[in-house]
Amino acid sequence: MKAPVVFLPGLLSTDAIWGPVIERLDGRVDPWIADLTADDSIAAMAARVLADAPWQRFALAGHSMGGYVALEIMRTAPERVERLALLDTQARPDTLEAVDRRRALIELARTGRFQEVVERLIPVVFDSVEVVDPALVAVHRDMARTIGAERFLRQQQAFMDRVDARPGLPAIRCPTLVLCGVHDLLTPLDRHKELASAIPGARLVAVPSAGHFSLLERPYEVGFAIATWLDA
Repeated sequence: MKAPVVFLPGLLSTDAIWGPVIERLDGRVDPWIADLTADDSIAAMAARVLADAPWQRFALAGHSMGGYVALEIMRTAPERVERLALLDTQARPDTLEAVDRRRALIELARTGRFQEVVERLIPVVFDSVEVVDPALVAVHRDMARTIGAERFLRQQQAFMDRVDARPGLPAIRCPTLVLCGVHDLLTPLDRHKELASAIPGARLVAVPSAGHFSLLERPYEVGFAIATWLDA
């Protein structure tokens, strides 16, 4: 029987971010990839996922911003979640420096320079721009083009307004995977160690030669970790 899994994408990410990993799960999952582009708060995104998910109970996997939404779901409706995977994400709210960086990107998008936003993100979402497969960079650009400036602005507002999820981590009781690329610049390994140490029984996986987009860069390794998590 296939496991029902709700997959949550991150900032400027479409279904394509999860595609390579789902493919490598070789039919083991019944996947549903949520749309996190319609709302401007993490709470509203989480509520929409809970309303639209095709199952009452499911495994939940969130990447980047999707991890923030996953933690909000764990806070508001933990009984819906059979197991939890948090990939390249964190429980902390934005620092003042991060808010300033977001505001700079928002200003670019609002003044018709959204493509500059997309290009600025390339060096921070991949392990190394010098060696990354150009096809993966093309996936990033295509996803961002599909999302567009208006929905990007909604997502950025949600990022800046999110709450500190750390106080709720010890209450998580389902089997939990915490995974990140070793060279994740946006949500570094220490943020994942913090998650794994606070969630009872959580398993930490650090994927070598991968950055924030570990799902695209190392789908075999991430797929293996997800398969192991499903068997936990």
